[in-house]
Amino acid sequence: MTYCVAMRLDAGLVFLSDSRTNAGVDHIGTFRKMTVFETPGDRMMVLMTAGNLSISQSVRQIVAEHVTSNGKSIWNAATMYEAAQIVGEVIRLVRERDADSLEQFGIDFNVSMIFGGQIKGERCRLFQMYSAGNFIESHDENTYFQIGESKYGKPIIDRVVTLATPLDEAAKCALISMDSTLRSNISVGLPLDLLIYESNTLAVTRFVTIDEGNQYFQMIRQTWGKQLKAVFESINDPVWNAAPDAHSNVLSSVSSKSQPVRIAPPPTFGIDATPPGPLQTLAQDDANGKQH
Repeated sequence: MTYCVAMRLDAGLVFLSDSRTNAGVDHIGTFRKMTVFETPGDRMMVLMTAGNLSISQSVRQIVAEHVTSNGKSIWNAATMYEAAQIVGEVIRLVRERDADSLEQFGIDFNVSMIFGGQIKGERCRLFQMYSAGNFIESHDENTYFQIGESKYGKPIIDRVVTLATPLDEAAKCALISMDSTLRSNISVGLPLDLLIYESNTLAVTRFVTIDEGNQYFQMIRQTWGKQLKAVFESINDPVWNAAPDAHSNVLSSVSSKSQPVRIAPPPTFGIDATPPGPLQTLAQDDANGKQH
């Protein structure tokens, strides 16, 4: 498995990918998931992949060489949208070639990709590609895409990143998102590839491969964990069965009539399952014919 995230911001683009493909007690595979297609001064495009490795590697290679029936390639496409269409066409070509053979061995045609960048004359654009070759584009309401093991790293991005977020701050958020994923899922692993693209530079100017020895990423891992724990400990514990006039940290009050769903034991067991204490309220109300 893998985790990749990309963000489209007013200032440019952020791309981050891990490099793990298999995880187990005796087998861990490492393959880089980020590929750059670049003609400095004219275009800079990034492709990140998740899913079946043989499929994604085939797509990556063919994308670099493919020419459509009307003579278009990613190297001369007029817009990023046109380039994304070419990537989608390549995914369909690989599917037509390999899907049936894979199916005979019980393997699904499974691949997902993030494709983004900038072509001279237009703004930065970002797309999420699917196994069918179709895609969606990032707009102002959705500033980022994730593929792979996305759930662990999503909350921090949702809370922090907006279109106006500076590139370095977005990179920091992406690394925290990745750290959260690394901690919770063994199928995601180092090293990481991080690329920061500033709008209109039309070339890669900031890129780093991050391993266990990277000082900044180690600082992120240590500081984020400590700060999370400190914030957690600063939040008061809930108050149960609070007095009616209580207003702070009340989770339940003495007047609360909340009840769990209960299943009583069959009478043949001879067990008295009458709820104890304050939780009797609803049962007593029912016995008295009250409504709740």
